[in-house]
Amino acid sequence: MSTRKSRRRRIMLVVTLVLVAGVGYWGWYNLFRVVPPPYYENIEEHYKYGSIGTEEPTGMPYWIFMVLPKVFPDLLPAPGGWMALGAMWEEGVELPVGFTKQTIGFERVGQNCSVCHTATSRLSEHEAPTLYLGAPGRFDSAGYLRFLIACAEDPRFTAGNLLGAITQIYDMPLTERLLYRFLIIPGTRDALMDLKETYSFMDRRPPWGVGRTDMNPFQLVVMGLEDNGSVGSTDIMPLWNQRAHDGFLRHSDGLNPTVVEAARAAALAAGATPESIDIEAIDRLLPWLDELPPPPYPYGIDAELAAQGQPIFDAECASCHAFDGARTGTVISADELGTDRNRTDHWPASAGESFNEYAEDYDWDFDAFTHSDGYGARPLDGIWLRSPYLHNGSVPTLADLLSPPAQRPTTFYRGSDIFDPVGVGFVTTGDHAERYGQFYDTGVVGNGNGGHTYGTALSDDDKRALIEFLKTQ
Repeated sequence: MSTRKSRRRRIMLVVTLVLVAGVGYWGWYNLFRVVPPPYYENIEEHYKYGSIGTEEPTGMPYWIFMVLPKVFPDLLPAPGGWMALGAMWEEGVELPVGFTKQTIGFERVGQNCSVCHTATSRLSEHEAPTLYLGAPGRFDSAGYLRFLIACAEDPRFTAGNLLGAITQIYDMPLTERLLYRFLIIPGTRDALMDLKETYSFMDRRPPWGVGRTDMNPFQLVVMGLEDNGSVGSTDIMPLWNQRAHDGFLRHSDGLNPTVVEAARAAALAAGATPESIDIEAIDRLLPWLDELPPPPYPYGIDAELAAQGQPIFDAECASCHAFDGARTGTVISADELGTDRNRTDHWPASAGESFNEYAEDYDWDFDAFTHSDGYGARPLDGIWLRSPYLHNGSVPTLADLLSPPAQRPTTFYRGSDIFDPVGVGFVTTGDHAERYGQFYDTGVVGNGNGGHTYGTALSDDDKRALIEFLKTQ
């Protein structure tokens, strides 16, 4: 009898161990199993969709990402799903440009640098847009975060509503439905509510908006520094032609002289952590960015007029904006420029020192971040695609930039990809700009459009010639 009981106990123990192992394996497989991200042999596809290590720490569950715009269209600023936040979607491609996918237990969507450094341009809304890699983009990264938080706060953010939307487009297996219902959807909501607290500093500042960023997330979230109340809004920079920019200071205010450290800092800004960042994937892009040419102006150039503009450029602009200019690649003080100085003031020397210490336990740490008292003088390669202008994107077109500050637009809409070949910039007024753009007010802190008065005293004919020459850059 005792032998029989002993045998039953052994059998029950084995069954229990098998069940526990099975449950453990199911949990590992569906929550923690790491599958290497897709490898893109083509470097342009790698730039657009390759992982840089953001999926595990900050990625969105794939199926939640796919249905949020469908469930909460009223929380977006305009029609168009993710494109309402400035994302670009290539026809036939699974995710918008700059969004990545990796399986870590379940499929997760992250971001890479191209989400902010890719743009489109066209002459009318009836034309198909042309995609330009490396260009300053129009993605509203802060708006994206605000949208996610707003969704999580909404009473419609329930497992029933989200699964209802998911199963309309995907025949989700029962086990996956259970995982989403009881773990992934509630966990995502909790994580987004935590982000609301982490990024509450954004509520104390004006939104930086489409095509712009801010260094406050570095100071307050990444490094955990004390909130000094500053506003650091700045336009996204182009990434092309990096070899020709070698030795020039990076970031709009010249915080770092190396593209390597700037690229790694951008990956942290996109959501990677020191543990998750994929240095190899990022470094793979650097030789390609060295040689990526600035896009030539596609809408026709008056060669004779451009030739008339070259000596004007040489006299008025070359010292700061020609590749061999005496001041090109250096920082010009904000006092001399007269431009809005909020960006340069908000990053003190102590922030640069803290950032250089931030990842010192890793073999890829930062060493060259510093502080400046002004803004970088940049070469003007691809200047036609870099609108709006000045460090904070406060001046819509080159024609506006050559106007005295008092005559520049004080309010406009930024975010349209319809090009203005006369003023050279993107349209900021009219139905399309108002429908798809974001309102910009130069009276808001950090948005000032004053200063940089170089060339404003030229005659109208000389300004037209100079603008035509700038199209050739």
